[in-house]
Amino acid sequence: MGHFIGYHPWWFLITPLVLSTSLGTGFYFLKGRTSNNIEEQFTPVDGKAKMERKYIEETFPGNDSMFSSLRLSTSGNYATLIATSDRNILRVGPLQEVVDLDLKVRTMVVQLDHQSFDYVNVCADVMGFCTSNVIIDIINHDANNIDSVNLTFPWYHSNSRSFPLYLSLGSVKWNKESSVIESAKAIQLHYYLRKDDKAKTNLWLESFIHLVSNNSSTSIQKTRVVDSVSDRLAGTYKEAAVSITITTLTDALALFLGYSSPFGSVRSFCLYAAISVCFCYLYSITFLGACMALNGQREAENKHWFTCAKIPEDVPCRNSKAFSICCVGGSYDRMTGKEETEPVSHFFKQFYGPFLTHRLTKAFIFIIYTGYLALSIYSCLKLKEGLDVRNLALDDSYIISYYNNQKQHFSEYSYSVMVAVKQPFPYWDKDEQKHLLSCISKFESLKFVNSTFAWFLAFQQYAKETNLNISSQKGFQTHLSHFLELNLMFRQDINFTSDNGIQASRFFIQTLNRTPVEDIMIGLREAAAECPVKLLVYHPAFIYFDQYTVIMNNTIQTLLVAVVVMLLVSLILIPNLLCSAWVAFAVCSVIVGVTGFMAQWGVSLDSISMINLVMCIGFSVDFSAHITYSFVSSTKRDANEKAIDALSHLGYPIVQGALSTILGVVVLSMSGSYIFRTFFKIVFLVILFGLIHGLVFIPVFLTLFEVCRK
Repeated sequence: MGHFIGYHPWWFLITPLVLSTSLGTGFYFLKGRTSNNIEEQFTPVDGKAKMERKYIEETFPGNDSMFSSLRLSTSGNYATLIATSDRNILRVGPLQEVVDLDLKVRTMVVQLDHQSFDYVNVCADVMGFCTSNVIIDIINHDANNIDSVNLTFPWYHSNSRSFPLYLSLGSVKWNKESSVIESAKAIQLHYYLRKDDKAKTNLWLESFIHLVSNNSSTSIQKTRVVDSVSDRLAGTYKEAAVSITITTLTDALALFLGYSSPFGSVRSFCLYAAISVCFCYLYSITFLGACMALNGQREAENKHWFTCAKIPEDVPCRNSKAFSICCVGGSYDRMTGKEETEPVSHFFKQFYGPFLTHRLTKAFIFIIYTGYLALSIYSCLKLKEGLDVRNLALDDSYIISYYNNQKQHFSEYSYSVMVAVKQPFPYWDKDEQKHLLSCISKFESLKFVNSTFAWFLAFQQYAKETNLNISSQKGFQTHLSHFLELNLMFRQDINFTSDNGIQASRFFIQTLNRTPVEDIMIGLREAAAECPVKLLVYHPAFIYFDQYTVIMNNTIQTLLVAVVVMLLVSLILIPNLLCSAWVAFAVCSVIVGVTGFMAQWGVSLDSISMINLVMCIGFSVDFSAHITYSFVSSTKRDANEKAIDALSHLGYPIVQGALSTILGVVVLSMSGSYIFRTFFKIVFLVILFGLIHGLVFIPVFLTLFEVCRK
């Protein structure tokens, strides 16, 4: 192949350029391929919560005219803001500012296709009216009314209705005996939107953000110069093609295997990266080879590298160094016919190689490696799991401030989780009720559960207050119909059969923020599984929390399969089982080190870091595969000499490759994005540990075990 490209370089120069130009037209379609769906990209495709959501949506279909955020099966389509104050925000002055801002949002006019619309045209409604914010309704849109209202916390009761003020007020101080609110430092407002007209709602959301943000503070092998260009290129391909084929195949296969991940973002990255690696390989053995052949022709004719003018081979001693650099053609060793050896390669051969293969050095390196491995494994056990949604935004994004305020002022209460009773149940039978009440008691005994909100408990209280007999099926169904007419929202919690029986129903449990979110989800699922009644627990946030249940196992599985495939590829191209095993060992060792030091550097195991760990296999195999292949193919007989020979040939190129990669990504260390900073951290660790393995650990281990002695 090298010979052929050496004879016909222009074909292999022009064809890749034409191909790149043709495929580059695909950028025209890039905008339409942009994905802003967080759930699609960063949650497991087959997560358990998605199956639970499917059941909820089929059993309890939403009512467009009776919107309830509590009963949403998704995170919803809405805008939200948090207004904060260092003092009490429930004073007339700051509260009036909140009321005025709410009015601005609701009256904000948006233009689409020469037509105007406002919040009323896109809002989710309840019986013909837009959903409103509880705190604004209580004071009747007038901050002066706050002094005449005795707000209670966490629930405010008025006209036989109860309002969850813990969703609207944050950092609240209240009288523990009377529950009367004394002060609050934050107010949270929500503006829920319909889903039927995405163009309108998206434009309204953009206008909302603009409005609120304006109101807020915020490797080389040398060949003989005298040989023909085709012979030199043939020799180059002979020496380098095998090792880059190994690294390309392992890179691409590792990434294609990563495409089996349940996370959309990982799939997208792995597919793009794998195809990029394949193109990079094809261009390296075609386009780059053609460039080398053309440059070889220039050298053969002794033309200047920039002007291509014919120049003398040697420079008289009287000429300056600057003249030598700018005006002299290629110089080479007249004895060997090869280009002169770089000082760094000389250092690897004469000094570093002999030092590394000394017995005392080997013993010391073995001790260092033991410490490295022990620290890495220990740190792996400390690795945190899961993706914090705020990490998807830039550091200076308005949403970071929102999440910080939410955590500061609204952190006591967590999620209102819906519990579905998945079977027909005789709610009128007191003996059967005990089973369901025991399940509720089990939920409420959990340290992170605060209270239960259920239609049948409210119905029982209503029957008790009005002296109704609901102990029989007929009486229960008769009075329930009237009760639901008075409480239309509860109708969405019951799935009736054709004969007015109850096929399934649901109730809600309020959780507290005292336990990690993944433990809340797992704890509720376990409690539901132990209940004698067939239950299902669900909250839209569980879609995201499912990553905690699969991320570790999926990462380990993907990495192990990738390592096995990489081992098979290296075994085919380096026909020595033990040497191929050393390549696999090096990759595994680097992965353990990177994973462990991720924890030390504050990086969690999530879909973003998982992307980089899959890529880690490809990066780490480069160093070990090159050194191992050079060790195997060395004509030296002694193992130490083989190691020195491998280091002298590849030590400098490996250092060059490592430094160029680090320099290429070091700018990302200052990025305002968690995603880019994570990319830099993991790539830096991979390159660092890969370099140490390639230049220190692997050469020493190869000599210690002499696995490749002929």
